[in-house]
Amino acid sequence: MKYIFETRMEVRDYECDIEGIVNNAQYVHYCEHTRHLFLKECGLSFAEMHEKGVDAVVARMQLQYKVPLRPDDEFISRLNLTKEGIKYVFHQDIYRASDEQLCFRGKIELVCLINGRLGNSAEYDAAFEKYIQA
Repeated sequence: MKYIFETRMEVRDYECDIEGIVNNAQYVHYCEHTRHLFLKECGLSFAEMHEKGVDAVVARMQLQYKVPLRPDDEFISRLNLTKEGIKYVFHQDIYRASDEQLCFRGKIELVCLINGRLGNSAEYDAAFEKYIQA
């Protein structure tokens, strides 16, 4: 898959469960943080968009856990973006940095609520225009 954005992070001890691996819910946090950093790169502020009455919200997630991350692992969170009708579809993969092992794969679908109503956001469309993959 061709990626349009990536960021590096490190597993913190408190993100792990009793088995010594990253808790499954934490991967969703990693993906969300990656999307928010991507928004910044696109010139959008999640908070400022909310103040304008435009909220991008998760509508659906498909998650696949491949190989667990462990404490102190550095990892690379990568994403690609497509648009399907009104939905923005983020294809997000997490790789362990030391060996590029795929650890997690997610397909996260977002929709925009404009003043509480489902709709298209001209601001998001314009910001994502050069990144959207057909």
